[in-house]
Amino acid sequence: MSDSITVTGIVATTPRHLVTSSGLAITTFRLASGQRRFDRVKQSWVDAETNWYTVSSFRQLAHNVVSSVQKGEHVVVSGRLRIRPWENADRNGTSVEVEADTVGHDLAWCRTVYKRSPPPGVAAAAQPAEPSDGFLPADGDDEPRLSGEAEATALVGVDS
Repeated sequence: MSDSITVTGIVATTPRHLVTSSGLAITTFRLASGQRRFDRVKQSWVDAETNWYTVSSFRQLAHNVVSSVQKGEHVVVSGRLRIRPWENADRNGTSVEVEADTVGHDLAWCRTVYKRSPPPGVAAAAQPAEPSDGFLPADGDDEPRLSGEAEATALVGVDS
């Protein structure tokens, strides 16, 4: 049985990347997921506890994470939850880990640019400069804007 989890938070450590002797790529980092609660006395939201996770990614995802994610960035992680007890000579505790299926920037906090990964075994220099799907990447904020009513109609597809 596996428990699935999706967590948002801040990358708290520089992602560490390694490739095993058998060729398996692994990237790990620590994720701080801050919790908030409503303080009835102050009548406002306040910071509460922070949950800490060790996030591990493998294979192509590991390569993409180390190339795309940096300490301090807001991310969304989805994967399998692993809770394991540990002990050493002096202490013991519990390790909370997420074996990631997906990792991405949290677009509530930033903008990002999509860049397709090269197929396995193909050098990045061999990739075409322009996307082969015929779409050009956006250059910024020069997209046409709609007025409020037109935007609402476009979003929901219903005329008022």
